[in-house]
Amino acid sequence: MKQLIPNKKTYENPIHPKRTPSDAPPIHVRFLSQADIPLLLELEQRKWTDDQRADATALASRINAFPALSVGAFCARSGAALASLFMKPTRHEVIRQCSTWADCTRHRQGDESARTGALFGISLSSVDPKAANAIFEFFWPYALKHGWSDIYLGSPVPGLRDWLRKNPDTPVNQYVRSARQGLPVDPQLRYYFKKGFRRIIAVKDNYFPHGPSLDVGVLIQGKVPLSSLSFIWKRVPLPWLQRLKKCL
Repeated sequence: MKQLIPNKKTYENPIHPKRTPSDAPPIHVRFLSQADIPLLLELEQRKWTDDQRADATALASRINAFPALSVGAFCARSGAALASLFMKPTRHEVIRQCSTWADCTRHRQGDESARTGALFGISLSSVDPKAANAIFEFFWPYALKHGWSDIYLGSPVPGLRDWLRKNPDTPVNQYVRSARQGLPVDPQLRYYFKKGFRRIIAVKDNYFPHGPSLDVGVLIQGKVPLSSLSFIWKRVPLPWLQRLKKCL
């Protein structure tokens, strides 16, 4: 899954000081529709470079194919799109063999009816960390209800280029699996690790155009929280599961 690291520099505006959590606009999360495409295009424009961003046709195709796996987070005050998540059903043996992000996202016969419990995260775009968190919080009850247990992501490794400049003899695989205090050294892998994506499946060259990663992508796998009890959750009404979303 493509995901850029936000700029850590922040600048205070003396006229409009930084908002505190108590006065920040609320975030509204829902499944996406075709009517959201103009807002999603603005988000893509803010988030990605020309060779990375999705166009209107790609966004429409994702929503049409899997509307129940396309989720967006919006500012309740301005209506602006703050984050989006697109997923598709997949099969374990297929997704592990795909060599590029484009190959991972390709529609295959049988994907729509896959009963493996596995999803592939096509894209996570976010300009607000709280909005990304809200999307996962929103989706987990639906995942439990429908029996989804595993999610695969293709992650860039934005620290790789600088690391290799300082450590030219270090194999890429060694950097990807390096950890400090129990967390991945790479900032993007560390972000996903904290979200529960802790299993590295494969390291793939020429996976997705991303300069700081030298186009290297890492296929990672996470478990939907509490999905081992799927035989129970399928019988539980969705509103009950939604009450558990904070715990999930």
